[in-house]
This record gives sequence, C-alpha cells and structure tokens, in this order.
Amino acid sequence: MRTLLLALLPLTVCAAEKPIDVVKLERKEPVAFEKDIEPILQAKCTVCHSGNQLKGKFDASSYVSVMKGSGKGVVIVPGKSAESALAHYSGKTKKPFMPPKDEEPLTPPELALIKLWIDQGAKPPSAVTERPKIAVNAPPANVVPVRAVAVSSDKKFVASGRGNQIHVYDAAKGDLVRTLVDPKLVGADGKPVSAAHLSLVESLAYSPDGKLLVSGSFQEVVIWDAATGGIKHRLTGFADRVVALAFSAKGERLATGGGAPTEDGELKVFDPADGKLVVEVKNAHSDTVYGVCFNPDGKMLASCGADKFVKVHEVPSGKFVKSFEGHTHHVLDVGWKGDGKFLASAGADNAIKVWDFEKGEQSRTMNGHSKQVTRLVFIGATPQIVTCSGDQTVRMWNVDNGGTVRQFGSVKDFLYAVAASPDGALIAAGGEEGIVRLYNGANGQELKQLVPTKIVK
Repeated sequence: MRTLLLALLPLTVCAAEKPIDVVKLERKEPVAFEKDIEPILQAKCTVCHSGNQLKGKFDASSYVSVMKGSGKGVVIVPGKSAESALAHYSGKTKKPFMPPKDEEPLTPPELALIKLWIDQGAKPPSAVTERPKIAVNAPPANVVPVRAVAVSSDKKFVASGRGNQIHVYDAAKGDLVRTLVDPKLVGADGKPVSAAHLSLVESLAYSPDGKLLVSGSFQEVVIWDAATGGIKHRLTGFADRVVALAFSAKGERLATGGGAPTEDGELKVFDPADGKLVVEVKNAHSDTVYGVCFNPDGKMLASCGADKFVKVHEVPSGKFVKSFEGHTHHVLDVGWKGDGKFLASAGADNAIKVWDFEKGEQSRTMNGHSKQVTRLVFIGATPQIVTCSGDQTVRMWNVDNGGTVRQFGSVKDFLYAVAASPDGALIAAGGEEGIVRLYNGANGQELKQLVPTKIVK
C-alpha cells in the first residue's frame, strides 16, 4: 500500500498544476478591456499585483500598468497570445503559475477571453473612465493637525499648515505675523471660506531665497508671495492630495508629489516663476508619491512612495535613472546628501535607510523610532538628518555612521512634519495636537510653542 501511495503522489501534484483547458469562444464582437478583461484581473490578479502588493513587480490594476509589464519585462505582445507571458502564466503552461495554486485559477472561458483580447491587439479601454468628482468642504474647526511646517533659509520665519490654515510666525519672537487666506475660496455649498485651502494643508516649502512659500492640498498647489501673503500662482490638475513639495537648490524648479491611493503616483516638476509644468514623470510610482527631493545640482529628482520604492529620474527629461528597494512598507520621505553621493529615506516600517547612489545599493539601516518615520530633512550639506515619527519623537542622526546625534524634547501626539534651517540651528516640528514646537538644533532644547493667536502689528 505504501508503495502504491508513493507512486500516486507525483501524479496528484501534477494534476493540481495541470494547464488550464483550452476552449474556443464563439464570439463576434471585439473583446473590450474594461468590460471583459479588467473584471478578470480584478478578481484573480490584483490581490497580489496592485497597490503595495506587487509580486514580481507586476501591477494588474490598470491597462497601462499591465502593458508596462513585470520585473522580467513585457507580459503582453499585442496580436500574439502565444508569445505573451501573461497567457502562459495564467494558463499554467509556464512558471510562475498565476494565480498560485492556493488561489482560484482562471476558468477556461476566462483564459480564452484574455488570449482573444491579446490576439485582437490588446486594445486599451474604448472610453476614458471619468474620475468621480469629490465635493470638498472645509474641515470642522476642531480638526487642526499640523501636517506641514517650513523654515525660511534666513531663520526669520516659520510657516505652519494647521488644518486648512497657514500661519506664518516670527521665529525669534514666536509672534504670529500673518495668516494666509485665499480671497476667492468658497465651499461646496458656495459659501466663502476664510482659509488658505478648502481641504487640509498637506505640504509646505519655502523657496531658497525666501521670496516664495508654496503649499499643497487636495488637488491643488498655491504659490504665495512670502512677503505679502498674496497668491502668485495656483497649480491645478492633480488627481488627489499633494503631500510633498521640494525646491531645487537654486530655486528654479519646484517638484510635487502625491496621487490617489492604489493608483499611479503623481510626480511633477514646475517652474515656480510662472507656474508652468516642466515635466510630468509618468508611471514613476505605482502608488502615492510621499516624498520628493532634488540632488545638489538639480539635474536629478528622487522620489519615494507607497509602492516601497525610492526612485531617481533626470530633470527635465523625466528619464528613469535607478531605483532602490529595501523598505517593507510605505516610503514616506526621501532626502539627498549635500555631496550627491548618498540618499536617505524614511519608512512606515519604522526604519531609516541610507543608499549609495553610485553603487545603487543600501549602505545602512538606522533603527530607533518605534513607529513610522513620517518625515526627514538633511541639515544643509552635512551628513546629519532630522526625523520625526508617530512615536512622538524628533531625532537627529548622522547618516555616515548611523549614529544618533540627539533627541529633542518630547511631544504629546503623533508627529507629521519636521523642518530645519540650512545651518541646523532651528528645528520645527508639528503633529496631531496642532502645536508647532521650535527647538535649538545645537542642544535639543525646546525654544517655543507656536499656536495661533492674534497678529502682532
């Protein structure tokens, strides 16, 4: 009996992995991606191949990402299903079999539809699916998280995004200098709203010369005159929140990062002088872009996102240069060391990773935060970075040796934002409690707590 069972065992395994039966479809109308193919991919493929789960670096969530292929190359050869890897993998005639054996396989008719679609040219959706319009209203008055902070290069001003408000403070005195208000802002109900944006302020950045302050929110970026608080340009056409902003060292380029969750992230570069788009990097990330940073000479742009990657593209061509993989969760921010040789990234996996740009590999991992590292910033051209985290701490590190330089005073809630003056003398951080704390970068001492009060004339 034992001999019989051993003899049958290989046959049982093979039977479980046999190719999907080939059937012929009696069909006159063309196969439509959005009607016939996309539902199959959604049901059988996107669990492992979408959003943060991109096994084999293959994204099955959209026509564009499917045609882009996997880490091994293209998976579809239009007009030739017999030469298309997707047909072989899903038909279980070539490994890796998809879906895996513990998941429900394609039915013969489903496989036949995919093959027929490929043989008919693998045509894109016949109609553009319109993104549903989202009616945004101002947040309630008690929703006041500080999602963004910025420090002017001369250390005179600190800007804070608190709820949908932007407050600018005198850094030395702690006085409120001005509150930025869009005079044309109205809510979904048509009523005027006295705020900088209708939705939460997600990102802030001062230009290197301090003349501009830029803010990002839901589907828009506003470029403000830092001296007067007036609006110089409004940038629109974004799919979702703009959660990352960065100027090049000379201030001639402005990078933005964002995008809707589980969809291709948005990575764009603008000329801040006139607000015109310089380049949009298509398919830079397969999920929301959370961090952006130019290299020292402004010719390359680093970005990071929910797809767990750090990537580098040329500017203004948008040409892909290289990517870095190693985080096990969303990558929430990225910075470039002043010598251009190393990058640092902050992750929702609680880790800070340092990358050797030339070698294209990880240099070290820095642990210490017990929750996601939400933001990081390099101190000028030094090897030091400052980070903030959901663990309610602000820390300074040395990326050259991985050591902790100092920890700053504790806060009472989750931290979202941190910024520093170029010389590292002034550190600003804010989070869920709605307070911006200023620290002495040299010794970690808390200097002031900034909360909205009346404007001091």
